[in-house]
Amino acid sequence: MRLGVKAVPGSSQNAVVGWLGEDLKIRITAPACDGKANEALCGFIAGWLGVARRDVFILSGLSSRRKILEIVGIDREELRSRIASEKK
Repeated sequence: MRLGVKAVPGSSQNAVVGWLGEDLKIRITAPACDGKANEALCGFIAGWLGVARRDVFILSGLSSRRKILEIVGIDREELRSRIASEKK
């Protein structure tokens, strides 16, 4: 599955904020330097969705806050269900 993400590096905690149109807004504690925020984002998404870290990678947007991620082993419905359960 491909997922548009708006990453907010340097936040106080790692958290899924919610949908911004078709993109998912995610806060990451790591700073936006030397790829630390990108690595932290992929690791956070993998852990949050319960997939292996190697199954989450950035297709585009390495130096941008807007990124396109490829996530193997999950579909959009599972993702939406996960977000809905977090908000309860």
